This record gives sequence, C-alpha cells and structure tokens, in this order.
Amino acid sequence: MSLDAILDIVAAVCLISGALLSLAAGVALVRFPDLLTRMHAAAKPQVLGLLLVLVGCALRLRTGVDITTLVLVGVFQLATAPVAAHMVGRAAYPHDEIRADLLITDELAAHLDRVGDDQGEGIRV
Repeated sequence: MSLDAILDIVAAVCLISGALLSLAAGVALVRFPDLLTRMHAAAKPQVLGLLLVLVGCALRLRTGVDITTLVLVGVFQLATAPVAAHMVGRAAYPHDEIRADLLITDELAAHLDRVGDDQGEGIRV
C-alpha cells in the first residue's frame, strides 16, 4: 500500500466517525429532556465531530491553503462553541427550562437574587 492510500483510509475513518458524532449530537438535541443536557450535547460531541471531519478533509486535500482554512475553522469553533453554550446556560438559568433535580451542584443558586425581574434582564455579572 502506498502512503496516499493509507492517508485516504485514515481520512475516511475520520470523516465517518466525525459524521457519526455530529449525528449523535443532533439526535441528543431532540431526545434529551432539559436545556442543560441539550446544551452539553450541542457543545461537546458536535465540536469533536466537526474537528474529526476537518482532520479528514485536511488528510484528503493536503494543500497548504486548504489546511490553513480548515485550521482556522477549527480554532474558531473551539473558541465560540463553549462560550455560546455558557451564555445560553446563564440566560436560561432563571427560567423554568432547567431541571433542578438533575443538578449535582447548583453554583448559581446563591446568586439568584441578582437575577432580573420578568422583563428579561437575565443575570447581571
């Protein structure tokens, strides 16, 4: 086997596993019961699935410009997905979208008095 054939096989494995992880994240968004578990499903496996797809594309394309673009996409995804998930969780905390019985520790309970009234102000930091 040549090096190109081995790289193509590794790229195919990365692409298929990344697509399956992204599919699992999509199914979890529909099936999970509350906002916090859905948020976890949207952030964790989706980002890993995208990174595996990007690695598979980089192994298949093998040009400098394409790899640079794929690295930028991966870096921006890693920088924005956790921040977006955190902000959605903080904004949804004072509402009835989370199940408190599923929480092991509730670090924001002590700060609930800082939550705005029903006008949608959210949590002030």
